[in-house]
Order: sequence, then C-alpha cells, then structure tokens
Amino acid sequence: MEKAEIIHNSISLRSLPKRQMLFTLAGLMLAMFLSSLDQTVVGTAMPRIIADLGGFTKYTWVTTAYTITSAVTIPIIGKLVDMYGRKWFYISGIAIFLLGSALCGFSQDMNQLIIFRGFQGIGGGVMMATSFVIVGDLFPPAERGKYQGYMSGIFALSSVIGPTIGGFLTDSVSWHWVFWINLPLGMVVLFLLFRFFPNLRPDNLKHSIDYLGVTTLILCVVPALLALTWGGHEYAWNSPQIIGMFLFSLIMAILFILIERRAKEPIISLELFKNNIVSVSIIVSFLTSVGMFGAIVFIPLYFQGVLGASPTSSGNFMIPMMMGVMGGSLLAGQLLSRAGGHYKIIGITGIAIMCIGIFLFSRMNVDTTYGTVIGFMVITGLGLGTTMPSFTIAVQNAVPYKQMGAATSATAFFRSIGGSVGLAILGSVMTNRFTAELINKIPDSIKASLPSEALTSLTRNPQALVSPEAQAQLRELFNHMSTGGATLDQLLRGLREALASSISGVFTIGLILVIIGLIACFFLKEIPLRKQNITENLKEDNRVEKSSHLK
Repeated sequence: MEKAEIIHNSISLRSLPKRQMLFTLAGLMLAMFLSSLDQTVVGTAMPRIIADLGGFTKYTWVTTAYTITSAVTIPIIGKLVDMYGRKWFYISGIAIFLLGSALCGFSQDMNQLIIFRGFQGIGGGVMMATSFVIVGDLFPPAERGKYQGYMSGIFALSSVIGPTIGGFLTDSVSWHWVFWINLPLGMVVLFLLFRFFPNLRPDNLKHSIDYLGVTTLILCVVPALLALTWGGHEYAWNSPQIIGMFLFSLIMAILFILIERRAKEPIISLELFKNNIVSVSIIVSFLTSVGMFGAIVFIPLYFQGVLGASPTSSGNFMIPMMMGVMGGSLLAGQLLSRAGGHYKIIGITGIAIMCIGIFLFSRMNVDTTYGTVIGFMVITGLGLGTTMPSFTIAVQNAVPYKQMGAATSATAFFRSIGGSVGLAILGSVMTNRFTAELINKIPDSIKASLPSEALTSLTRNPQALVSPEAQAQLRELFNHMSTGGATLDQLLRGLREALASSISGVFTIGLILVIIGLIACFFLKEIPLRKQNITENLKEDNRVEKSSHLK
C-alpha cells in the first residue's frame, strides 16, 4: 500500500495544473530565498553585533547554534514528511523561522541571541529538509538538475543582495533589522504555500516514530559540537569536561547505530550508507561545507576588521563571490540536464576550483588589497556554485524513489553537520591564534602600560577594529597613560595583523579538509540519470496499487 500511495502522489504532483505548479515552485524558491537571505544578512552584521553585545569568543556560536538545531531537525523532519505529508510540516517550519527572527531582533545580549538563533534553526531545518525533496517529487533526475540549479541560484541571488541589505540596515537603522526584515517576505511565502501547495499524504498507515533514534541522535551531535567549540578556550582540550563530552557523544553514536539497526522505521536508515554514491556524496558534502561556511562567516570579518571597511561596504564586496556561486550553480544545473548528467566530473571540477580559491584566501595578510580579495572570492564562489547541485542529484538518482526523501535529508544533515563542525574548529583556531598573535604584534611598551583588564579584553574581542565607540574609548585611555612613545595607530596595526593572521590560519585548516573532500570525490561512482521518477515495473505497480485499494 505504501509503495502504491507514494507512486500515486508522485504522479499527482507532476500532473498539477500549470498555475498551481508555478505558484508551488514560486513558494519553494521564495522559502529558499528567505532562508539563505537570513544567513548572509546576519554574517555581514556580526562584527557590529559583537561590538554592541560583546562576546567575541561567541562569534561563531550565533551561526553554530542555528546550524546545530537545523542539522538535528533535518533527518527527523525528512522522515516525518515521508510518513505524514509535506505541507503542514513545511508551513509550520516557516512559521517557527519567522517567530525566531522576531525574537533574535529583540535580543539584549549574546546568550539571548544564540538561544533564539537555535530556535530559528528548527524552522530552517524543516525548510531545508523539505525543499529539495519536493523538487524531487516534481521532476525526474534527468530534468531535476536545472531546477536544483535554479534553487541553488536563488540561494546565490539572496546571498548577493543579503550582505548589502545587512550592511545597509546595520549602518542606517540597526542590526536588529537584519532579523526583522524576514517577516514581510515570510508572510508572502506562507500565503503562497497555504493557498497553492497540495496537501498530499503518502498513505493512511499507522507509523512508528523512532523516539529512541531521535533522542540518541540529539545527544550524539550536540555534546560533540559543544566540545569542539569550547575546547582550547573555555576548557583545555585534555580537560575532564571536553573529554567527557566527546566520550558521551561517542557512546550515543554507538547507541544510535544499534537502535537504527533494529528500528521499524529508522530516522536514518543505515542501508543508505551501503550505496557508494550516497556514502561518498555525504563525505564530500560534509567536507566542502567547511570551506563554504569559512568564506561566508570569516570574509566579512576580514573586510571590516583588517581592511577597515564599513558593514555596508563589506556587504557589497561579498557580491562578486555570490555572483560566482550563482553562475556556477546555473551552469552546473544546465550541464547536468543537457550534457549527459556527468555529476562526478562536474563535482570534481567544482571542488578543485574551490581549493584554489581557499588556498588564495589562506595567503591574505594585512597588506592584501581589496581587488585581490575580490578576485579570490570570485574563484571560490564559482567552485562552490558548481558543486552545489551535483551531489543532491547524484544521491536522488542513486536510490529508489521511495527512499528519496530519506536520502536527500541525510545528505543535507551531514552537510549541515559539516558546517557546524567546521565553524567550531575554525572558530577555535581563530580565537586561539588571535590571542597568541596579538601578544607578539603589539609593542612591549604598550603591553607594559595597558591595564591588564584592557589587554585581556583586546585579546578576547578586537572590537576596536569594528566599533568607532571602542576606538574612542581606547584613544581616551591612551591620552591618560604613558606608552613610551608607542601610538594608538601602532596598537591598531597590531590588532589588524593579529586578526589577519588568525583568519589566514582558519582558511589553511579549511583548505586541508576540502582537499580531502576532493580526493574522496574520485571514488564516486557515476550512473546515468533516470528519465522518470518511477522505475519499477508498471504491471507490478498496478498490481500493488489495485491490491492496496482492495484492502
């Protein structure tokens, strides 16, 4: 019965009236636009947010909290929408996302912002888990590439205007509006999906929700990411707290595997990982997401903190990279649909270009020019955009239609986990290296003259580089103390050099991981893209469907 119902729903989706199909696609693309706009708008505003709320050591947690909750949500919702239908989960996810956006805008400190971003991430996870699955419902793999490319292009388009909007709002109004801007667009998305999105349910069977799998999955992911973020900063890497969290996460991972092997309807079916295309695509997506998050999160900090750009200017400087992402996504999507669907070649090419761009990022220093950085961004964006549609198509083409939702959400889950792990590692590298570099970069006379609490504050939060108010306070401090001839400009130069060196280290680590992903991509099998969603024998399908109706 379940198989017949899935087939029936797929046919129903593909035979929607043209008007309803167009509005359904419009709602999906606007939802994708909304989700990705939030990421890029916030990234540009973050230096000003930490200058206002404090908490430089929690810089990456504003993004990490979102990605942790969205990552955990993805496989859970991916399974539930296969059981109970897509529409109301999707609409509920958008509503949660909008409520989280409103709460983020009202945050009074970094802890509140991190908590509300985590809540917002639940809604984002629902949207991410469902969007590409619905595209898979609507189009077979041979046609799907160009539409996945369009979806990735929408991501890039929002990324192009997102930094500019974020910078403009931060400079002209306040950073609070980078969250509140989601609300009017979100209302349009809710209307379109409520009005036009078909409410199709896969079947009427009674399902078994894998509560133990959900619990152990959460208890595995969250402690590991906390340990990666706090290690080397809040606690030493060999401290009982960090070792305990890693050990607990490992135990939960083992329990999760044992539970999923026996679960009637597992959250993540272990059978998927026996498929070479699925397993390799997950590994590659996991590793390349580190490079993506590194570029999106740390480049605005480089522009504002090292090169001295305003939030608006740093947002504008992100446009070339996102134009590269858009161009690469659209080109890859068209090639997948029109040139034989060679996703392996396209994936390898895209990741190789990414490696070149990230390597160039790792060579930046305090004297690197704006034009040079922009050139690096275009290269990285082109490579990133080329890889985005390839692995989703590869996975959806490699599994039976009835497993498409689970396989798609599993890939998105590990991509999000890769981003979370990457940000945890890269954020730790940046803060630890900045502290060490700053001590070596500023003159000894300043170190001897500055009050210990002021020096400690600078090593933890270089807000003097992004906040005029902090610079004014530091200038006032210099006017009232003897620095042995050293000047405020020398201190600011030392801050910029330390920050540039720490960001360079971030990209070096990211490059190593993306190179490993490139090597893994060579082991990816390539099979022809299917021309239809349903490949089972039609007579058997008809027999099953007839039998299900008799029941």
